[in-house]
Amino acid sequence: MRTWAMFLLWVCAWAARSAHARALPEGTLGEEGTGRRRPEGGEETLRRSRRGWMWKQFFLQEEYTGTDYQYIGKLHSDMDRGDGTVMYVLTGEGAGTIFVIDATSGDLHATRSLDREEKASYILRAQAVDKRNGVPLEPETEFIVKLHDINDNEPKFEKEVYMASVPERSHIGTSVTQVTAHDADDEMFGMSAKLVYSISQGHPYFSVEPNTGIIRTALGPSDMDREQREQYQVVIEAKDMAGQRGGLTGITTVNITLTDVNDNPPQFSQSVYQFSVPELAPAGAGAVAGRVRALDADIGRNAEMDYTVVGGDGLDAFDIATDGRTQEGVLTVKKVLDYERKKSYTLQLQVRNTHPDPRYVSVDSKDLAMVRISVEDVDEPPRFERPSYVLEVKEDAAVGTTVSSVSAADPDIRRVPVKYTIDRHTDVDRIFNVHSGNGSIFLQKPLDREDLAWHNISVIAAEFNNPQQTSRVPVYIRVLDVNDNAPTLASVYETFVCENGKAGQKIQTITAVDPDEPPGGHRFYFSLAPESSVRANFSVRDNDDNTASILTRRTGFRRTQQSAHAVAVVISDATFPMRSSTGTLTVRVCTCDHSGNMEACGAEALGGAAGLSTGALVAILLCILILLLIVVLFAAMKRQKKKEPLIMSKEDVRDNVVSYNDEGGGEEDTQAFDIGALRHPEAMEECSKLRRDILPSEPLYAPAVTRRAAAPARDDGDVRDFISQRVQEHDGSPAAPPYDSLATYAYEGSGSVAESLSSLGSASSNGAHDYNYLSEWGPRFRKLADMYGGDDDDWDS
Repeated sequence: MRTWAMFLLWVCAWAARSAHARALPEGTLGEEGTGRRRPEGGEETLRRSRRGWMWKQFFLQEEYTGTDYQYIGKLHSDMDRGDGTVMYVLTGEGAGTIFVIDATSGDLHATRSLDREEKASYILRAQAVDKRNGVPLEPETEFIVKLHDINDNEPKFEKEVYMASVPERSHIGTSVTQVTAHDADDEMFGMSAKLVYSISQGHPYFSVEPNTGIIRTALGPSDMDREQREQYQVVIEAKDMAGQRGGLTGITTVNITLTDVNDNPPQFSQSVYQFSVPELAPAGAGAVAGRVRALDADIGRNAEMDYTVVGGDGLDAFDIATDGRTQEGVLTVKKVLDYERKKSYTLQLQVRNTHPDPRYVSVDSKDLAMVRISVEDVDEPPRFERPSYVLEVKEDAAVGTTVSSVSAADPDIRRVPVKYTIDRHTDVDRIFNVHSGNGSIFLQKPLDREDLAWHNISVIAAEFNNPQQTSRVPVYIRVLDVNDNAPTLASVYETFVCENGKAGQKIQTITAVDPDEPPGGHRFYFSLAPESSVRANFSVRDNDDNTASILTRRTGFRRTQQSAHAVAVVISDATFPMRSSTGTLTVRVCTCDHSGNMEACGAEALGGAAGLSTGALVAILLCILILLLIVVLFAAMKRQKKKEPLIMSKEDVRDNVVSYNDEGGGEEDTQAFDIGALRHPEAMEECSKLRRDILPSEPLYAPAVTRRAAAPARDDGDVRDFISQRVQEHDGSPAAPPYDSLATYAYEGSGSVAESLSSLGSASSNGAHDYNYLSEWGPRFRKLADMYGGDDDDWDS
C-alpha cells in the first residue's frame, strides 16, 4: 500500500513538473536540455524548455555519523552547458549553515547530523544565475529535503507510575486501566514506532493486551479477595519494532488496589451483654445505658451497620442507635426508669449491614445477641404531675389573685412531703409567688399585657427532709387582654390646605393605633371634637375601614388671616368598656398653583423653610456655650498661676516661711527671727536657746565669747517691734514647727548693716564655737563636723 502511494505521488509530481515547464521561458533549471523546431514556413523559432529537476524532493537519513558532509543530491539547470558560466544559489531553511551547495556543480550536502524528531523536513529554494553578472537565468524554484527516520527513540509512557483500582471478586478479564506509550520515531516509515505491550511483573493476577495496553484481571473472584491481599504492583513494558529483536523498550509501573465490596456480614463480638442503669438516668439520646460491638471485615461504607432491638420486655424503655464513628451500637434510655415498678429488662439485639450487596451476601444476613439491663435504686426527687403548665390570668386581676396551682409528689415509697418555691432567676420582678405547701400561684404585683404578654417562670419542688432533691417545672402564664387603652393617632399628622382650595376637598387621611388586642380585631370610629373651633372650616369623614378623611368645608382660606388650623379628632374603639382619645391634626394654609401644588407657606410649612431647624440651632448654641466655658476656665487657671509679690509696698511688712526638705539640725532656726542681726548686730545677745525638736539634756555648743564691732545705731523701732512680736508668737506657740525653717523678710532698706543672715557669719556667732558636737549627731553631720570642727590653724593652712 505504501509503495502504491509513493508511485502516485511520483506521477503527480511528474505531471506538475511537465505542466510548469511548458510555461517557463528558455533556460529554466532542469535536467533536460533545450530544443528547437522549424515551422512549416522554414523560419526557425525558439520553444520553451522544461525544468528538469533531479528530484522534486530529496531524502536524507537522520543521525548521520560520518566525518564528511552528507551528500543529498544534485541540482542541474538546462541552461548549464558545463562552461562554468552558471552559478547555483541556495536559500531557505538552513541554507548556508545546515545545507550547502556547490555553486558550480549544483551538488547539495548537509554539514552536520540532523534529528528527524526535532525537525522532519526543510523547505529550500534554488536558482541558477549568470556567474558573470548575477542575472537570474530562470525563476527561483522550491524543493523539500525530508529526513529518513531511524529507530533512535525508545517508547515513553505518559506516566511513570499509574494508579488504578478494581473491585475485589471481579471476574476474569475485568478491565482495570489502560496504559499508553508513545514513540517519537516516524510512524509512516518502517516499524520504528510500532509498539507492543507486555507484562513483566504481576503474573498470574493480571494481564495486558499487546496492542492496546489495557490491563485486565487474570484470576477468578475467589482469588481476588481484598481481605487477603489489597495492593498489587504490575510492571508493563512497551517495545517498538513490533516487539522484534533489536527494538527499544520502555517500562512503567502500575499500582493496583482492590477496592472493597460488601462480601462479609457483621457479627457480634459477644452473645450476651450485661449493663446496669440508675433509675434517675435522664431519658433521651444522651442517656447511654451501654455499648455493644459487632465486627465486619469490610471497610468504609460496606462496614456500616444497623442495630435494632427486635425482642425482649424493654422495647418501650430502651433504644439503640449506631455510632457513625466507631460503628458501635449505643443503647439509650427512652423513658425514665422506675425501680419501684420494674427492676430489670431483657433485650434482644440484631445487627445487619446498612448497604447489603446481594451479589456477594444474602440480604437477610444478620446476627443476634442478648442484653440484660438491671435498674439501680436511688433516692428520686419530687415528680410533677405535668411536664409543663400553661396558665391564663387577666391583666386587670388584683394583687393576691390566685392564678392556678401546680402539684408534685415524692415517687419513692416513703412519700416525703414537698415544698414549692419559684426560681427567682425566672421572675426577677417578683410578680408571682407560690404557696410553699399546696403549690398555688398568686399575684404579687399588677400586670400589664401591653408591657409583657407572657411570663415564663419555673416552680421548684423539693423534699422537706432533703432539700437537695429538687425538680422543676416550667409554667407559662399568659396575660389576657382587657380594653384599658384608648386608641390614638398613628402618627403626628401635619398637612396643608391651599388658599384656593375647594369645599369638600380631601386634604389628609388619618389612621389610629391601639396597644390592646381585642378578639375580633380593632374597629375605630373618628369624629370631629365637639369643642373644636374649626367646625366651619373642616370636617371628619369616617371611612369605616379604621381610617378617616379630613375634608374642607369652605373655600377662600387666607394665609394672612390665619396661617394654621388645629383640627381636634376624637378616636373611639368598639370594645367594652369603650375608650376614646382626642388627637390634633395641624393644617397650614399655603399658596398653591392651579394644579394644587404648594408654592409657599409660613415659616413652619411642611416643606420646611430655608435655614436650620430648631434642634440644629439649639445644638449650635450649646456648642458655643461650651466653648465660652472652656475659655473662662482656662483664663481662671492662668490667673491662679500668677504669683503675688511678697510685699506689695514698704508699709506692708510680713514674713514668709519657706520650707525646704533639708536635713535639719544644722542651725538653731529660732534665732533667725531676731532682727538684731539685720539692724543692730552689736546688740545681738548670746545664742543660748536650745533646739525645740530634741530633748535639751546639755548645752550643744559653747556660748559666744566675742562680738563684732558695734555698727552705727539706726532707728528702726517699728520693724524691731514687729519682728519681736512674731518671735514671741512663734516661741510660745505649741504649733511652731520643730524643724529647720527659713524666714525671708522682703524688706528693702538703705544701706543695711547686716552682712549675712546666717548665724554662721552673724555677730552672734563671731566667737569661737566648738563644733565637735556635730560628730555626735550621726553620719549625716559628719561632713559638716569635719568642715567646722577643725582648729583655726587648719583653716589658715
